[in-house]
Amino acid sequence: MNICCLDMEGVLVPEIWIAFAEATKIPELRLTTRDEPDYDKLMKYRLNILKEHKLGLKEIQEVIATIHPLDGAKEFLDELRSLSQVVILSDTFEQFAAPLMKQLGMPTIMCNTLEVAPDGEITGYRMRCANTKLTTVKALQSIGYETLATGDSYNDLAMIQASKAGFLFRSTDKIKADYPDIPAYESFDDLLGAFKANL
Repeated sequence: MNICCLDMEGVLVPEIWIAFAEATKIPELRLTTRDEPDYDKLMKYRLNILKEHKLGLKEIQEVIATIHPLDGAKEFLDELRSLSQVVILSDTFEQFAAPLMKQLGMPTIMCNTLEVAPDGEITGYRMRCANTKLTTVKALQSIGYETLATGDSYNDLAMIQASKAGFLFRSTDKIKADYPDIPAYESFDDLLGAFKANL
């Protein structure tokens, strides 16, 4: 039994923080897990910038409302779901992901949650579990699934490497150069072909 584990941002939808950085003209918020491998450090950095600029959940959700899946992502996901069970494993947050999941046909997503004050300030965040993507892949394997995985960032590497088959998708040149053993794809057609070949 196979289950396909997909990253969300950068694979199916644009990077939320980059879109928010562009909307707010705050370039420091462009930093993502493609740039900073330490997720805790990255999130503390982001929350400090939000506090400094007096921005909260409402402002981020307003930008998310303007985001649409990447061209071809919905068709790719629909086709993959017709062949296998699929779960999206993301380090994003429930409060960010919900409208994007509606546009993608409500696939299963496992992500984290934000701590939000009554005034909308994001005061912290709760990870679903430690090393969320790798932990989830290992849990799926422990109940009899063989996992196939794809992602674009540092925080995807562990689940990709732990899976029966794993692929980079539209990743950075640095990550591709540092991990030449992981097949890397740029188009949804090629990525779908790689999944099909290993299902």
